Amino acid sequence: MALLTLTSDIGQKDYLTGAIKGQLMQISSAFHLVDISHNLTPFNYPQAAYVCRNAIRNFPDFTFHIVLVNLFEIKPEQILVAFHNHQYIICADNGLLTMILEGRPEVVVGIPLDKSGFRDSLYIIRTIGKAILSISEGEALDKIGNPEPEYIEKHPLRPMLNEDWIDGQIIFIDHFENVIVNITRDDFEAQRKGRSFRIIFKRDEMIDKISETYADVPEGEKLALFNSAGYLEIAINKGNAAGLLGLQGFSEKQATHLQNRLFYQTVRIFFE
Repeated sequence: MALLTLTSDIGQKDYLTGAIKGQLMQISSAFHLVDISHNLTPFNYPQAAYVCRNAIRNFPDFTFHIVLVNLFEIKPEQILVAFHNHQYIICADNGLLTMILEGRPEVVVGIPLDKSGFRDSLYIIRTIGKAILSISEGEALDKIGNPEPEYIEKHPLRPMLNEDWIDGQIIFIDHFENVIVNITRDDFEAQRKGRSFRIIFKRDEMIDKISETYADVPEGEKLALFNSAGYLEIAINKGNAAGLLGLQGFSEKQATHLQNRLFYQTVRIFFE
């Protein structure tokens, strides 16, 4: 029985998420479907990469991860099927694959889409479902599509480093409005080198220690910790950090026309 995860920016308001599951179940009633999220922000590649990367690593080997994000940013000509670290990742050819993996996959094939047909979301999911069925029945990955495809690559959003500081971007705001920054614990410790530090955001807000849990500070106080994925998180104990601190998620689409507000999408750590 093949295990499939679904991640998308489709949302839950209309029929499409259910229709996608129905199409997959028609292809094989033995597919086991697991939702990761259908509420990703459209066109926000850093957010999608963060969510997918940190969900995928927790699944059993040989899980199929279907990522339906920005399917139609460009006219779709192929669907990418990658195998990396014992996981299958299936997504549009839009650059998201290399952002999720933070590099090139071990193996990738391109499944060409029928140019004579109507390439909507349900056609694409049928194409994906048939490919998954073939692989799960033992067909080699290089037999289901073009084994040496040309595909779009995008670099993951990385923090900027200096000897005495590190700049990170806000890549995700969770259900509790905790703010996730693209600085990992490894990034932080490598740059810190045992020094004291100040986390600065929104001009006059400052944190100078790392907490282990939200309860380390009084209710209503701000704190910083590293979340279960190992990323820096800015939070308020029993409060909504994003709203109360005026922070917003970084978006590549916004970066060119919101430069005067970019400060509120970034966090800087000074080392002393």
